[in-house]
This record gives sequence, C-alpha cells and structure tokens, in this order.
Amino acid sequence: MRRPELRVDTDRFRSNIRAVRDRIAQSALMIVLKDDAYGHGLRWAVEAAKEMRVEWYGAYDVRSGIETRRVLGDAGRVFAWATSTDDEIDEALRAHIDLGVGSAEYLARITEVAQRRGVRARIHLKIDTGLHRNGLLPAEWGRTIDDVRAGEAAGHLQLVGIWSHLAEASDGEDDDAQSLFLEAVRVAERSGTTPEALHLTASAASWWRAELRGSVSRIGAFCYGVRSADGPELAGVTPVAELTATVVDTVDGNAVVEIGAFDGIPSTLAGARVGTPAGARGLLRIDATTSVVEGWPEMRLGDSVWIFGAGEHGESSATTLAERIDTVGEEILTRLTARVRRVSTP
Repeated sequence: MRRPELRVDTDRFRSNIRAVRDRIAQSALMIVLKDDAYGHGLRWAVEAAKEMRVEWYGAYDVRSGIETRRVLGDAGRVFAWATSTDDEIDEALRAHIDLGVGSAEYLARITEVAQRRGVRARIHLKIDTGLHRNGLLPAEWGRTIDDVRAGEAAGHLQLVGIWSHLAEASDGEDDDAQSLFLEAVRVAERSGTTPEALHLTASAASWWRAELRGSVSRIGAFCYGVRSADGPELAGVTPVAELTATVVDTVDGNAVVEIGAFDGIPSTLAGARVGTPAGARGLLRIDATTSVVEGWPEMRLGDSVWIFGAGEHGESSATTLAERIDTVGEEILTRLTARVRRVSTP
C-alpha cells in the first residue's frame, strides 16, 4: 500500500512570491501561514520564504508564531492576531512576536503581562471597518488609542501597526471600510507617530485594488497558487501543490486508486476531472479509502493519478474542485488528513 502524497514545489512557491511582490510593489508582503500554511506545511513555507528574504509572517495564532520564530531565528517579523491566553501572551513576548489587538480587554491583558515581564509588547491595533470580525468599534477607538499611548509612555507597549479585514463583498463596501480605516490612522497620528505597518487588504484586494493597499499586504492563498473561488486566473501564479494517488487495482476497465474520503477528499467531488498518464479522466466514485477513476489505454498498477494540481496531466486545480461543491480552494487543501504524506521538491 502506498499512501497518497501532497507534493509541494518549492520553485513554484518562490516564483509565486516574486509574482506577488511585483504586483503589490510599494507594499511589503506579509505571507500568511494559517492552517499549517494552507496545508502545505508551515516549516517548509517559512524556510522557503526566508530564503526569499520575506520580512513579514502572518502566523494567525501564537502557537504557529512560536514555530515560525523557531525557523526564522532572529530574522523577520511574526504577527499573531488570534486573541490569546495570558500564558500565550507571555510566550509571544519572549519570542518577539507582534500581537494583533481587537478589544480593550485584550489590550489590558497584554499590557499587564508586558509590565510584569518588564518588556514592551509590539501591538497592531485593529479597527472594525464593518466586517465585525473582532476589532474595536470607531466609537471606542479614540479612548483605546489614549490607553495605548499611556502604555507607550510607561514603557509597556509599542504601537507598530493598525489593521483590519475587508468583507470583499463589493467595491463600494470596501471603499467605505477604507475610509473608516484611514480615519482610525488619523486619530492615532494626532497623539503620536504613524505606525510602520498599516494593513487592510488580504489576497484578493491586495492583488486587484492597489488603492486599498497599505504599507503591508497580508497574502496567503495567492502565494500558494490558490486563486479565489469564481475568480480569474492570476498572471504569474501557479498552484504549488499537487495531490497524487497510486493505482492499486482495476475494476471493469477503470482504475482503483489509493485515496478516499477518509483522506479528506469530499465524496461530492465525484464527477470531477483528474489527471492520469493519458490526460484528463473522470473521477467516477469516492469511497472510504479508495476511489475509482475512468480507465485509459495501457493502464498499469503503480501508475499515478493527480487529484488536483497545476494541470500538467489534465487535472483540475484545488479551486476548480472547490467550485464544484461551493467552497474555496484552501479548504480542499486544509482538510487533507495526516495519512496524506507531504513531500517537497527543490
């Protein structure tokens, strides 16, 4: 029995990073690493990005931030924005991780931990620009900025960033969100210096709407070659990962491959096109641990089948598969189980 493999191409990843950087020139890339680097492997992604001299790393939570810091050493800036426990705050400060702050309560806890340890906590304060995904309301922003400046004066805090999320539901809503964001920056500027990291946009808005970018752009999926669901292809960006399985049997002239729903492949993907040595073929059925693929001439046991990838063998991309079941490409990647072996190529 051969386990299915998720093969990640480091050269493609580096090429995608170059393409993203070219696209967002004048804004620094923060490569996002949530969900184990979108299922590609956090350590692999950080090592490759470090070689590309990426400065900013969006780790999401402190646990991932600690692992990122272990790989980076003293290099780079690590940003963790999930609200954390006091023990996690302490770990983050020890590892020189920037913390995203979206509530007065979390700010107070960070200040207390920093005071106790005798260090300055580097924080990115989040303004709620309408998405309501955490963040300070505009009505409480001025009061919280006063608290931050007091913490800076006492030596416990350093305001290094202001940030938010966009809904990306419409250009008009995103324009309104940017207006709220820029007003929050102006309020902060009245009582001190402008933070170095102003970041509002993630992958899609960073790519398509240059006028919304700040000094930093948070980009995850596009760096891994995962386009937006129902979105256009991206110039210079190619899927980094390909999922392969081995032919282990035949039935009625079709191939039985060693991958199934227990490996994280949704059974609703039956009917999709996958890649084979003879090009695209139909994925006829997905069972618990195996799947059946339409056969091809000279089919042999041990042949590879590509469930998704860059299309070199006729297979669909992860996002194209996701569109069949009304989800996003990163979900196809992140739901793969530990039985799928991760393999990287130079």
